[in-house]
Amino acid sequence: MRAAKTDAVAFLRHRFRVLLLLVILIGTTVHYFAHVPNHPAGFYLDESSIAYNAFTISQTGRDETGSSWPLYFRAFDDYKNPVYIYLLAGVFRVTGPSISVARFVSVIMGIAAAVLLGLLAFRISHQLVIALVIVLSALLTPWLFELSRVVLEVSLYPLLLVLFLLCVYRASRKPHWGPLEVLSLAVTLALITYAYSIGRLLGPLLALGLIFPGMHKRHRALLLTWGVYALTLVPLFIFHKRHSGALTSRFSIITYITPDNTIGNITWEFIKHYFGNFNPVRLLVTGDPNEFQITHIYGAELLLLVTGVLSVAGLVLVLSYRLRDSWWQFVIYSVAVSVVPASLTKEYVHILRLSPLAVFLVVLTIPALQWLSEKRPPLVLPLLVFFMLLQGAAFQWKFHRAAHTQKRLDLFDDGYPGKIFAVATASPNRPIYLADAQGTPGYIQAYWYATLRGLPTSDFARLSTDALAPSGALVISTEKRCRHCKIISTSDFYNLFVVTEASPERKPLTDFRASLSVMTQPSSVKTGEQFTLQVSVRNDSNSVWLAQERTGSSLQVSMGNHWLDSTGKIVINDDGRSPVLNDVNPGEEVVMSLTVNAPNAPGEYLLEIDMLQEGISWFGLRGSKTLRIPVTVKSSFGYLRGVRI
Repeated sequence: MRAAKTDAVAFLRHRFRVLLLLVILIGTTVHYFAHVPNHPAGFYLDESSIAYNAFTISQTGRDETGSSWPLYFRAFDDYKNPVYIYLLAGVFRVTGPSISVARFVSVIMGIAAAVLLGLLAFRISHQLVIALVIVLSALLTPWLFELSRVVLEVSLYPLLLVLFLLCVYRASRKPHWGPLEVLSLAVTLALITYAYSIGRLLGPLLALGLIFPGMHKRHRALLLTWGVYALTLVPLFIFHKRHSGALTSRFSIITYITPDNTIGNITWEFIKHYFGNFNPVRLLVTGDPNEFQITHIYGAELLLLVTGVLSVAGLVLVLSYRLRDSWWQFVIYSVAVSVVPASLTKEYVHILRLSPLAVFLVVLTIPALQWLSEKRPPLVLPLLVFFMLLQGAAFQWKFHRAAHTQKRLDLFDDGYPGKIFAVATASPNRPIYLADAQGTPGYIQAYWYATLRGLPTSDFARLSTDALAPSGALVISTEKRCRHCKIISTSDFYNLFVVTEASPERKPLTDFRASLSVMTQPSSVKTGEQFTLQVSVRNDSNSVWLAQERTGSSLQVSMGNHWLDSTGKIVINDDGRSPVLNDVNPGEEVVMSLTVNAPNAPGEYLLEIDMLQEGISWFGLRGSKTLRIPVTVKSSFGYLRGVRI
């Protein structure tokens, strides 16, 4: 009787845990859709490129360059991978072009990856609670969450990897592989290869790893799987042969493997980057060190602490007790090779190129959760779930707090639709010319937003490099300078201007007034060090400060600086110089970069920043208030071996 009562209590507790986890999962899943598509605000260049090409394919079967059903999509002097674009094209065929739809596609793929990870966990453990915990941990993992918020090729990658892992696990439990196992493995490997650039190396590496589950009585089926996979790569090799360098040009820019580098240096760089990509501080605390990584909140963690601890525990358990299992042999191998493509590039812990690692680490937590479930230590599993939720909630707070920071708004071109595109299309001037600086192909934003608003792209004319628009033309440009132009509107990287027939009359200013405030400043620098300040300046005069291209070197309005001692006496006169690159109208405020050189003698200084008109006067000499910043200059000898004196 007592035993039956105990069993009933245990059953009720189990059901309660399952129901509670289901409620938590439903709430977490609903939260995945929060603020879509407005966070991140705006639409990044690469997102617009993918969405625009998906739309043109859905309507005409051609990409933006006119190529019919391309294998890879040429964009920005590079080539985008096809799987995500064709998937989105199929959706757009039904829904029409939309930022909301595109972002929701990525969100749904993120949720699907988490659910399928739970399915994999259930097949491994045969425990519903463990499966639900895995789904929850995947949904709360910052790394996977951030990848699901943007319209990029890599957003599909976690889902494809999990599909492949499900196929591998199923095959590893079969005594013999039939056509279904062979085809499912080969097709998912092909999708991994074609979906994202790292797949061209990771796909073959994962295919090689099939030797673990494939050699025991399955060697013929393994060879057949490799053969079918190799056939799927034939179009890739044909494309590469016909478009020399198309699939390698990007890699040649981001890698340290160069003709002038030695084998020894390359080997050492690989070792540094390989182990550096497993850096637990970066994975669990600081995240991707790239400050301008659009998919990541700078300074935030990539993995939950619980996930990190459980994955290490899972690794220990596998090495100790399950290493004879071909499935876990494959998982350990996959963890090891998942960082190889990223380790061949110059950056560390790149959230996109290392995205497979996030999936494999979540899988590696399953043995640890099984061990906890079998040992049944009281309250440990509920505590782990609690800490997952706590850290997940803290990350979500950081993520959504960063939604409208200026850096995020700038990176995602949030001001472009209203400040640039709407103003340009409201003008009767046609065509609207598109002029882009090297590396900032803003033309695609015009094409995409025209598509969203039902405007013909023929309203826009893209200028070739160094080509000039005719006099009176309306131009959207990502170049910082414009020649013979009148600025109408600016936003982040973009200028909207009208080309003037000639430069206006250059004449000395009669009103010298400006307000200055520093946006970034060092408290101390080394002697002789060169550094750059970001300074906000407002034109408080009644005159227009003409852009450098409209004034030439004489009568140019610029920002400059002097170095003063602590008493205000000039030590170095006229150090740095930064010209006004665009017209600044009365009352307008702009941000300027000023590069200055620290004095060669250590001490306490005042860095004085002022405006001037070349050949006429410093503003400070005509009554305008200058900006003075206290700076400590320390001897460079005090920085030997990273230790300051």
